[in-house]
Amino acid sequence: MKKLIILGLLAISFVSCQFSETLVMNEDGSGNLSVEVNLSEMMAFSAGAMGDSVPVKLDTIVYIKQFLEEKKDSIATLSASEQKKLKALENYNIGIKIDSDASEMVYNIATNFKDISEANNIHEGLGQVGNMAPNLNSNSSEEKKKESSEESIGVLYTFNNGVFKRDAYIKDEASHKKEVDSLKNTEAFLSSSKYTLNYTFPRKIKKASNPKATFSADQKTVILKESFIEYFKNPDLLDLEIELEK
Repeated sequence: MKKLIILGLLAISFVSCQFSETLVMNEDGSGNLSVEVNLSEMMAFSAGAMGDSVPVKLDTIVYIKQFLEEKKDSIATLSASEQKKLKALENYNIGIKIDSDASEMVYNIATNFKDISEANNIHEGLGQVGNMAPNLNSNSSEEKKKESSEESIGVLYTFNNGVFKRDAYIKDEASHKKEVDSLKNTEAFLSSSKYTLNYTFPRKIKKASNPKATFSADQKTVILKESFIEYFKNPDLLDLEIELEK
């Protein structure tokens, strides 16, 4: 969540950013989950402000398992807890797409899973991946202490007997309060930023716990949208329980 805030703050001066989770669930409980950060509005503004700057084009996928193998010697110098955090990300991929001519800037973290619980640290992954380089190249104990700080919000996913649950919770009340306080002067700029859930299931949805949820024509996809700033203040706003038809 800290990484989401940092990305949000990059855009607060004049534009908003958009966040989304996309889930595709199979009948056996396997599937794919991705969390996307769309900064295209910021890119569009930057292009206009900078005028005739050098065009930037980038479309790549970083496979974390491959990255960890390439950096294994450096990773071996980290603490056991840091190595454990990085190891937990080996099945994730990071996608980055930047096109200054098209005013497009999007990146996401995604994973394929056999059980949705395997994706429970995907949000921590956003911050941890961003911290990889500093951790591997800094010998400062203070820097490592800073980079090792825990995320204040977590999300648990479960899928059992045709019932899917998304439960967001505050992991560290003190840290969360500090982060909320830090955003007080920027709420107006982030007011148009949304956090959207887009979940597709193998069977029709019988019912959803959140009254704001909307559904696709075939009743297999649920969409839930909330203000990003309000969601960050109160993670329960995007809690969701879905019961599928038998």
